[in-house]
Amino acid sequence: MTMIRPVRTSDAAALCELYNYYVANTVITFETEAVADADMANRIGEITANYPWLVAEDKNGVIGYAYATRWRNRAAYDKTVETTIYLRHGAARSGIGMPLYEALIDALRERGFHALVGCITVPNPPSIAFHEKCGFVKVAHFPQVGNKFGKWVDVGFWQLTL
Repeated sequence: MTMIRPVRTSDAAALCELYNYYVANTVITFETEAVADADMANRIGEITANYPWLVAEDKNGVIGYAYATRWRNRAAYDKTVETTIYLRHGAARSGIGMPLYEALIDALRERGFHALVGCITVPNPPSIAFHEKCGFVKVAHFPQVGNKFGKWVDVGFWQLTL
């Protein structure tokens, strides 16, 4: 049985364990240094002051998380957010990603947000298919804007208007 709940600061170590796999092994995130537990706890506090952050947990612990952050720093963007989802490595297609992201989308809708933006390193067919299944549509593509592991990486943006 999987439970979706609001994040707690005490989840920081589990979130780091999950996320730091992607930092060390993929270009899915452009962070290049592992995130420390204390830094993750600070992120949780800062983000949850204004935006939802949800965790999916089963009998083995945290298996995924999803949250939203500010899109841009101008007041005109206050109703637009960037969304993020990470699942434990190997948990893709486990059936938890969709309910977790839908719960985040519902929480954002309830809070009156209007536009959700997902930033995806491309190519990434599984993430693209996932976002499009959630109703996001591609709105932008930026070639070679990130450099990780000595190679240039493209990003695309997908948007869902609530």
